[in-house]
Amino acid sequence: MDPTTNANDERGVLPVGRALPGWTAREAPPRTPMAGRYARLEPLEAARHADSLWEANAADADGSRWTYLFDEKPASLEAYRAWVARMASTADPLFHAIVDAASGRALGVAAFMRIDRGHGVIEVGHLNFSPAMNRTRIATEAIFLMMQRAFAELGYRRLEWKCDSLNAPSRAAAERFGFSFEGIFRQAIVYKGRNRDTAWYSIVDGEWPALAAAYGRWLDPANFDAAGRQRERLSDLTRRPARP
Repeated sequence: MDPTTNANDERGVLPVGRALPGWTAREAPPRTPMAGRYARLEPLEAARHADSLWEANAADADGSRWTYLFDEKPASLEAYRAWVARMASTADPLFHAIVDAASGRALGVAAFMRIDRGHGVIEVGHLNFSPAMNRTRIATEAIFLMMQRAFAELGYRRLEWKCDSLNAPSRAAAERFGFSFEGIFRQAIVYKGRNRDTAWYSIVDGEWPALAAAYGRWLDPANFDAAGRQRERLSDLTRRPARP
């Protein structure tokens, strides 16, 4: 007997993944807004969002928030408008402006990307949150709205988060948001003339209901005191759901 053949092989029985009866390719994310209590995500438009985003990022004077992005920070408002116009023209990545629901100001960008409709896999990436989003509920709700679109609206099976393995803030954010660490892809990308080892994180559809409840609990106004301090931390709530 071939030493690589086991008893199950001889019986014609090999382990396989669970059946997905009726599975069909998912729809592409639509170019429609996603609205929450604190944040609104709008399909990115240069005329509508570029100036507000540029102003919101003025506090990032040294461009450090662009360190782990694929592009360098544009040097002028005109260059930034051109960058926004170029990003807004693509379907994958599909860019959105993150808008403060209270003020109507665009404060950051995020994208759906690596959209694999056949397998039901989608990634959230190209995240660039301006300093104006620091310590606000806007960033957290923006990620929640993207999760909600991927899982509840479109029925994707897997949502991915990837970043440079050296990007400690992004890795901490992924864990806070409820993504599970899957490993490091060594020498995965060359960008800006340097190597990137990529850290992979994911959420799968079976985890979504419990995570949705955790986000709902954290985003509830009752979770914040009169000074805006959180009573329960999201990282504590997102650790609670049992992983299938």
